[in-house]
Amino acid sequence: MPRIPQKNRKPPKTARYAAIETLCRMERSRSPVKPLLEGIGVECRVPAADRGLAMTIVYGVLRHRQYLESLMDRLCRHPRHKFDPFILHSLEVGLFQLLRLDRIPQSAAVNETVQAVKAAGLPQRLQGFVNGILRESIRQRPTLPGIDTDPQSGRPWLNHPAWLTNRWRQRFGEDEMRRICASNNEEPTLVLKINGTATTREQYRMSLTSAGIACRDGLFAPQALALPDCQGAIPLLPGYAAGHFLVQDEATQLAPLLLGPFRPGGRYLDACAGLGGKTCHLIELEHDLALRITAIEPDPYRYRKLGENLQRLYPGTGCTTRQCTLQDLVAAGDGPFDGILVDAPCSGTGVTGRHPDIRWNRTEADLLRYQATQLELLDQAAAMTAAGGILVYATCSLEPEENEEVIRLFLLRHDQFRLTDPEPLLPSAAGRFIADRCFAPRPDATIDGFFAARMVRR
Repeated sequence: MPRIPQKNRKPPKTARYAAIETLCRMERSRSPVKPLLEGIGVECRVPAADRGLAMTIVYGVLRHRQYLESLMDRLCRHPRHKFDPFILHSLEVGLFQLLRLDRIPQSAAVNETVQAVKAAGLPQRLQGFVNGILRESIRQRPTLPGIDTDPQSGRPWLNHPAWLTNRWRQRFGEDEMRRICASNNEEPTLVLKINGTATTREQYRMSLTSAGIACRDGLFAPQALALPDCQGAIPLLPGYAAGHFLVQDEATQLAPLLLGPFRPGGRYLDACAGLGGKTCHLIELEHDLALRITAIEPDPYRYRKLGENLQRLYPGTGCTTRQCTLQDLVAAGDGPFDGILVDAPCSGTGVTGRHPDIRWNRTEADLLRYQATQLELLDQAAAMTAAGGILVYATCSLEPEENEEVIRLFLLRHDQFRLTDPEPLLPSAAGRFIADRCFAPRPDATIDGFFAARMVRR
């Protein structure tokens, strides 16, 4: 019997195409790049091995955008704003590879980027334009400005939007603003939280060392390990499938500690569970203290990831998970709780080093919109906090509208709560981050920017 030919399928797209298309879609939608790239990877059948390179390129472009734009202004005769978006982002992707990714041969960087323009169906003259600009950058490289110095100011590129750097300059001063920007523009260190129900930090450190992976103990969180040189895929690390760890910065690892001291048999709620990082800390206390834990998350994508993470890390856990909002829980009368953690949606300006798309996706007007949501969540959580119970509010923002001002407004509306000093509940090394009875580290090479406040109901 003759074989029936399959319908013609378009060939898989490359890492460069995926990177360029991700930047285009981010620009249009202001959406986070990670789920965008995941979707493009499936849609365009990008080989799994290429997706890591695509993310490296995307994040690199976003961390060095102002520098790359300055090069385009120097190399191109026409203003950037007149370029087709795919061409603009193709130049960013090509220039970043040529000037930052030394492991990629120049010929491959140029040819693969031009092939991505061709795969997008753009005319040959635009393919030639991208090819010409990238090859001109190679010829001019000895005289081009370095990636670390803005020739106009003689100081490092900020690579952050002006509205954000102006705010930080006013609050923290010029030097601290520049230090934060410089830290955000570096590749962040991968930090793991060790699953204490499956292994110990010492045992897992030995597993990494045996695999030839450099690591060090965290500086602040007792179950943290930092992998300063790790470049590979997370699922390939030893013990991933066995649930020995999850990826989590040290600041985030410390937040659940503020719910202490824990009441044996008490009820605790992770009210904005996300992917489940902080829920995991509570689950590790579940056995010894017989805690009853509930984690809720309304977003379908995040809720699915929450379930996957809990299944990998704590199969058979007694933790209750629900895909719902905090308001749904209030309406159902499912309270009270002895402790509630509200890790609220926020602008994320404290983690724009780890997630550089945030700096370009946010505007100053977003801050008050987030504040309204944050206060609404705290009002709902207050209604479900037991007498003598703990309410912890956390964000990964550096902005006072989302942090100190939210706490001030909440306490004015709820005089049955009082702000308490979190320092006795934290490891001594983290005490340096306490300011005005709140935990508020700013981002550097060792920790992400974060904010947490602990309130007790009378």
